[in-house]
Amino acid sequence: MKRVSVELVPREEESLRNELTLLQQYEEQVDVINIPDQLRFDLRSWQGAVVAQEYFRMSMPHIRAMDIDLDKELPMKDYLRAHKIGEVLVIQGDPPQRMTHAVYPTESTDVIRKFREEMPEVKVYAGIDQYRSSMRHELYRVRRKVQAGAAGFFTQPFFDHRFLEMYADMLDGLDVYWGVSPVMSAGSQSYWERKNQVIFPPSFEPTMSWSVDFARQVREWADKRDASFYLMPIRTDLKEYLHGVFA
Repeated sequence: MKRVSVELVPREEESLRNELTLLQQYEEQVDVINIPDQLRFDLRSWQGAVVAQEYFRMSMPHIRAMDIDLDKELPMKDYLRAHKIGEVLVIQGDPPQRMTHAVYPTESTDVIRKFREEMPEVKVYAGIDQYRSSMRHELYRVRRKVQAGAAGFFTQPFFDHRFLEMYADMLDGLDVYWGVSPVMSAGSQSYWERKNQVIFPPSFEPTMSWSVDFARQVREWADKRDASFYLMPIRTDLKEYLHGVFA
């Protein structure tokens, strides 16, 4: 397997440190910590990434494209350089709940290019959302991001191995982190179906057991393909989930 990445949400510094401490027992199996940028929390992704560097060698903050004013320099540029953060994941981002936060009509491809121009030393990854449109349209977006300078990709979580295999064939030759995430209740399943347009397979069950088994299957599959694996332990018992996946 190339690399394993685990996403941790930076709700606050103390809780992030607690989760990083818990994750350290799997430090031989985890290569990079992904830190999303969620505006409802005070800790920005690049600040959380610096905290993560105290526990793991590599951390990767998410950069929201809609926060970037193309007429100005990257606002986090000096901070990233000062703390030697060498990888970022550029995503489009969701509109903020607070209308006081300025957003711009900036596309992720614009920000990828901006990083290549202003911070060529940084390796820039991009997102793949396999649910928002047809495979043909998503492949077009992937190609545009590659042309802009994306070095690799992180997918949204998969829940169906057949769908995963279809995307793997389509993206053959690209550096892709294949994502999985636990879904622990009927309410969470409904959220994924409504907000992300996910179609769950008939075998799916919103349980810890199903989520762990599927994550282990995808991890073994990625290992055989020498691909990378992306774990998003959202709204779950982190200790139990990590033990199930990595033990």
